[in-house]
Amino acid sequence: MRLLSHWPLAWIRALGAVMGAVLYVLVVPRRRVVATNLRLCFPEASPAQRRRWALRTFIYFSQAWLDRSWLWHAPLDVLHRRLHLVGDVDALRGSIPTIVFAPHFYGLDAAASAIAINVERTFTTIYTRQRDPRVDAWIREGRTRFGDVKLFNRLDGIKTNLADLRAGGVLYLLPDMNFGPQESIFVPFYGVPAATVPSLSRFARLGRAQVVPVIPRMTRAGYEVTVHPAWHDFPTQDAEADTARMNRELEGFIDTMPAQYYWVHKRFKTRPPGEAPVY
Repeated sequence: MRLLSHWPLAWIRALGAVMGAVLYVLVVPRRRVVATNLRLCFPEASPAQRRRWALRTFIYFSQAWLDRSWLWHAPLDVLHRRLHLVGDVDALRGSIPTIVFAPHFYGLDAAASAIAINVERTFTTIYTRQRDPRVDAWIREGRTRFGDVKLFNRLDGIKTNLADLRAGGVLYLLPDMNFGPQESIFVPFYGVPAATVPSLSRFARLGRAQVVPVIPRMTRAGYEVTVHPAWHDFPTQDAEADTARMNRELEGFIDTMPAQYYWVHKRFKTRPPGEAPVY
């Protein structure tokens, strides 16, 4: 990855395209997961359209993985050329406690880097520790490379995150994965009941924080990272309604670029009681 960081971006993306196509052909179980997710979420799309999205999502997955080479190892001027932070960037500045709603698009690490190099704030984020300690160290170093960024393990609890948030920090939160039935609630995601942790509502309420969506889009030149305006009337006293709104907002973002969302994840693995598995 250090060697790749010196390559032209077009070469890295070409290698990612080849890798993605190979993974699409060879990794049949995961291809079936993607196909199931797209069938459940886009039943109105033709099978041919869903297959095109599935192939593209493997390609974007591979390209985004290889992009971590330059995100985490290239000189800062390279990142400035390839990462374009646009939209309501001022919503991230200042001292208002802020939660960045960062759904699992493939450019999530690019978005985090774009914010860190352009906004002078204290940032915290929650991550899942990797099994291989060397890979874990590499990821931690990459994600804390720029700015004042602190990473906390998912199992460490929320007290430190809340303290930093209430002190005027920014929490980079990715709450749209299936983390199992513990503390999850079922709310619709594209009309399908999806086990969802109501952490966005909970953190916003306990941290007295605004919620600002940040959505990355992979482009030929790198990434365009859009900061959307802070949500009004969020959170409410109804965590379930807040979480359902989060999924609706996420659907709107996905609809603009369906293949760039993280469909390789088993989003509907946890099913409501009595419901048959879908994978």
